[in-house]
Amino acid sequence: MILTKHKKAAMEMSVGTIVTIVLLMTVLILGLVMIRTIFKGSIENINSVDQSVKNEINKLFSEDTSRPVVVYPTSRLIIIKKGNQDYLGFAFSIRNLETEKQTFTYEIKTEGNSDCKISSQEALSWIKAGGRGSTTVSASSSMTDPEFVRFLIPSTTPACLIRYNVMVNDGEYSDISVDLKVEAS
Repeated sequence: MILTKHKKAAMEMSVGTIVTIVLLMTVLILGLVMIRTIFKGSIENINSVDQSVKNEINKLFSEDTSRPVVVYPTSRLIIIKKGNQDYLGFAFSIRNLETEKQTFTYEIKTEGNSDCKISSQEALSWIKAGGRGSTTVSASSSMTDPEFVRFLIPSTTPACLIRYNVMVNDGEYSDISVDLKVEAS
């Protein structure tokens, strides 16, 4: 009689262990599905933001057909909190006003800001993407995809305002400015 009780207890413990393992595996699978859904949603959000920027830039070009370069946001002011780990910035696009296909070079430049003791080299080091490049644009059309200029501002940066210039063909084709306001986090 005592022997059968021990076997029954051993069997109950085995069933309890199996049930625990099954429940833990279920929770693990549900967690992985949830993480995958979150990442998929964030990628779709990024793509929709890119498409909305393209639409806004096309709208700006259609409003004024004589503009060689447009910048989004139209206020030409971007506000970024220092230490922010998101790559925030602005977008611009170039329109070829000539009657032949043309290659344009662009570069983002700044003279820094003496009020907040930032050198132009340091201000340019904040640009992590889109600081310079070239593109070929067909006659009487604009860039297929706008260029995104993205910044990463160190947490040690003082709060200040810095002006960046988008120079197209060394400023001969266009020179348009964008202000970056660095705010405390």
